[in-house]
Amino acid sequence: MSVDASAITVRPARTSDVRGMQGLIEPYVHRRILLGKELVTLFEAVQEFVVAERDGQLVGCGALHVMWEDLGEVRTIAAAQGSLGKGVGHAMLVALEERARALGLQRLFCLTFETDFFLRHGFQEVAEQVVEPEVFGELLRSLDGGVAEFLDLAHVKPNTLGNTRMLKLL
Repeated sequence: MSVDASAITVRPARTSDVRGMQGLIEPYVHRRILLGKELVTLFEAVQEFVVAERDGQLVGCGALHVMWEDLGEVRTIAAAQGSLGKGVGHAMLVALEERARALGLQRLFCLTFETDFFLRHGFQEVAEQVVEPEVFGELLRSLDGGVAEFLDLAHVKPNTLGNTRMLKLL
């Protein structure tokens, strides 16, 4: 099947998209692929998100979270069930990478079950810590759950079992 990625528009998310984004994310939460996000958390982080539209319909969302001066995390990539394999994830990841470069980031991290997708996009599996000890110490101060996942802290282990830690150099 050919994919018409040109029919997909990726743009920054707006507050009016948040409820639709939550609707895209929820099926993945129920399948334990993504962590659930409260509606208030999505509103608070809306500026980190891009959304994908096809024919005026919301078909995907994804976020870029800055973790450190050179490091960001790709988070919460979700495509509508009817849009899987149709270029939505690819289009969003390309847009998020462009954002990362514009911010001066040099590395992107993700914690995922979708290793084949991320491998195709230049990510590699990593097992070791990818930040220096002094940066690790600073990141420990973060209250963000995704940063705790990145640091591989014990209190988030039940939520991350089976996920693969991946990194891409930009």
